[in-house]
Amino acid sequence: MTGASTGIGYQFARICAREGYDLRIAADEVEIEKAAANLRREPGAEVVEALHLDLAKQEGIDKLHAAIGGRPIDVLTANAGRGLGHPFLDQDLARIRDVIDTNVTGTTCLLHRLGNDMSRRNQERILITGSIAGFTPGSFQAVYNASKAYLNSLSFVLCEELRDTEISVTCLMQGATETEFFKLADMLDTKVGSEDKDDPAMVARQGFDAMVKGEGDVVQSAVANVTPAEMLAKQHRKMAEPGSAKH
Repeated sequence: MTGASTGIGYQFARICAREGYDLRIAADEVEIEKAAANLRREPGAEVVEALHLDLAKQEGIDKLHAAIGGRPIDVLTANAGRGLGHPFLDQDLARIRDVIDTNVTGTTCLLHRLGNDMSRRNQERILITGSIAGFTPGSFQAVYNASKAYLNSLSFVLCEELRDTEISVTCLMQGATETEFFKLADMLDTKVGSEDKDDPAMVARQGFDAMVKGEGDVVQSAVANVTPAEMLAKQHRKMAEPGSAKH
């Protein structure tokens, strides 16, 4: 489980611990050790291994793969991700690259590496955390929304390509959720960053239940599929423009 130190990823791990899964949780934050300690106290938890590594780098993917050590993977949740607010041209290029390296490149490498291992058993489940943001041109969140559009699309493709196997691929497309995302993305002064959001435990439960049922997607945004892109971009501006929060 990647991105499991906080938020939705941590809540996925809590559910899986209670279901009796042995866990290997990964994140590039030192909080992953604290998360593992808390998860070991969950009823049903037995093995919880914390892996402090950066999945935006090939070295991190290699370390995760080595830590698995050929053990069979029943469930893979690809939840690691980064956000970034403010106008595209004002964003720091190093942070832009970090979003792309984490959300797109790292997740792609992870899915390809572990997906091939899982295909040999032909009976696993994959859950990818996309977002309804992937259906919307993201004014003041341009790179993040574009990265989630990529993940949504990749998830749907994998689901279709693996349709004749026993491997299920589920895309969780959540809306705004109460996590560290908006703080780390420097979006606390935005409308979307300051308003009430969904409970990460509830979102994780919806995703887990859909994954167990083998559903291809959950919490899809229908409005994004029928509204013109230009209008969606204008609507998103009202939510994500710096200074749009009401005080």
